[in-house]
Order: sequence, then structure tokens, then C-alpha cells
Amino acid sequence: MTGVEVKFEIFLAAPPGLEETLAAEISRKGFRQPKVVPGGVATMGGWPAVWRANLWLRGASKVLARIDQFRAVHFAQLDDRARAVDWKGLLRPDVAFRVEASCAASKLWHSGAVAQRVATAIRESVGVKEADDAPVVIRARMEKDLCTISVDTSGDLLHKRGFKQAVNPAPMRETMAALFLMQCGYEGTETLLDPMCGAGTFVIEAAEMAARLNPGRARDFAFENLKNFDAEAWARMRTVARAGVEGVTCLGFDRDAGAVAMSIANAERAGVAAGTRFAQGTISDLQRPDGAPGLVIVNPPYGSRIGDRKSLGPLYRALGQVLMSRFAGWRVGLVAAEPALARETRLPFLPPGPPVPHGGMRVTLFRTAPLG
Repeated sequence: MTGVEVKFEIFLAAPPGLEETLAAEISRKGFRQPKVVPGGVATMGGWPAVWRANLWLRGASKVLARIDQFRAVHFAQLDDRARAVDWKGLLRPDVAFRVEASCAASKLWHSGAVAQRVATAIRESVGVKEADDAPVVIRARMEKDLCTISVDTSGDLLHKRGFKQAVNPAPMRETMAALFLMQCGYEGTETLLDPMCGAGTFVIEAAEMAARLNPGRARDFAFENLKNFDAEAWARMRTVARAGVEGVTCLGFDRDAGAVAMSIANAERAGVAAGTRFAQGTISDLQRPDGAPGLVIVNPPYGSRIGDRKSLGPLYRALGQVLMSRFAGWRVGLVAAEPALARETRLPFLPPGPPVPHGGMRVTLFRTAPLG
């Protein structure tokens, strides 16, 4: 297999504010010395590590293979170094490509011109065509006169697992839901309950974690279009069986019957129907499940997008009262755009982490220790 022994930097993107959580997941999954950097995590590895990252990691939104890095202060330097990249070993002449460039604090400041020069080097080296909808994307980043050449190995963002066809307003991406679950200490071995489940993202993500299912098991990736792709090795990698955890149930409730139906359909497509249970119900209907305490995680309406903030106060207060009175010993994770609304619950939150970009706003995960 071409290039198996070659090691390079692999960049795994994460929402700003969640890099440390992604780094912890990367370390648990056995990747080498993950290092937190702005916007994600960097590690070292070869192409099989790139494949595993796309297949295994729940929190990463993109996997970029950084194949070369060099200084360039004028276009002649950029031309020479871009032509020195082993494009023939990487790209197939029958698969189109496109180049995306960005520039910051560099003498080469025009991103369009940088992209054009790199694209010309690729065309003249390989004879491959450019296309706006190409399945292979090369990224050229100029920062402080340092040019980093990367391959987007994921294609579609990694939150697109391939299962959730039905969504509700203001859906949470699966990658962010997974990182929030990890921040709450969820490892797939305890009961999980979402009292406002919407399309079931938290519940389904938790059920997949409990079943030890790879998040990328049912989708395609951009790296499958590269010349060094080994289809047989990839097939072996993605068919590794995972043993589920017996007896773990992930529960979702919503007052809207349509949301419940969406969640059930999405769970069935994901293959976790046996580990999930969804039902229609309001906050006041909520009852503590039998068995050991677990995790309640909820993404209530924020106010700025779905409802009036003033009218949401009673909802948050009712949620807090039900959890405090009925869920002793359980931990709570609550996603909120307004700290004032989170405080309406009167729940004993731990110091929160930084706000995280989500759907054009910033949200914060508020967590508790086990409730008294």
C-alpha cells in the first residue's frame, strides 16, 4: 500500500471551546500524542491513522492530512514548492479536485491567487481536472508566510453520520452532542435520559456509544478517492465488530408526537432501536427510571431562535423542580444560550466551560454533580 510508512501531521477540527474534550477522546482511541491547537487537535500518523480517525472519532468535524509545509514570500517560491509535492502519488488522474486557500499575515495575501498557483501545479503534475463539485479538496493555508498544504480526507462534515434524515428546528450536530456527552462523563455504561429529545440526537449518540458502534460505519469519505487508498485494508478496518454493553437504555421524551416519531425513525436507521426508547410526554410527566442513577442531558429552547426568552422562564423552572425532586443521585447536563435561563432551573451547576458556537449563536454546557 503506497505511503503506509509515511508520517505527517493530522489535524482534527473541533468547535472552538471543545478542543480539550476532543483531545481526550483522541487519546482514548490510541492516537499518538494529541496536541490542542486553535480550532482542533493535531496528531501524527500515516494514512491508516487518517482512515481510523474518520471512522472512529465522534467529536471531530473534519480530518485534514497535512502533507507539506514550507515558507513562501513570493509566488516563484510557491510555484516551485507546490510542484515539489508528490501529487502523482496522492491524486488519481480520473478524479477531479479543487483548491481552497486562506491567507493571514502573509506577503502572499490574495487567497484566489494562491489557490490558482497550487491548482496549476497539480494540473501540470498529474493532468487531473478541476471542478467546483470535486470530491477531492486540497487546502492551502498561508499564515505568517508559512504555507500548509492539506487534503480534506473527510468530504462531508463528520456529523453527517448517514442516519438522521429527519430533523427538528435548531438541530444539534452529532459531533457536538458527542463532545457534550463526554464532558458530562458519559461512557456508555449508564442510563441516559433526554426529556426534550427533538430528533433524538443525544439519545442516539449515547446509544451508539453504549453499543460501541463506529460513528463513520455507514458513510463514504473523500480519502476513498485518493490514489493511495487501499480498499481491502479499509474494508477490514470498518468491519471490526464491537461488543455492546448489555442493559444500557437511552431514553428520549418530547411533548411533540412528531418529534418522537422522528427520533424512532432515526434510531432505527442507526441500528440502535433496541437500546433506545422514545415516548411522548411533558416535563411534568417525567419520572425517574428504575435502576441506578444516570445522566439527564437536555437541549431546551434557547429563546433567541425558537421562542420568547421571557416565556421560557417557567419551562426552565419546571425542569429544575422536577429534576431536583425526582432525580436524586443523577447528574444533569443542560445546554443553554442564556446563562440567566439556565439559572432559572435553580440546579447546582458546576463552573461552566467556555461558550461554543452553535447555529449562529454561542451555547454553554451547564453540568451538575450527582443531585442531592
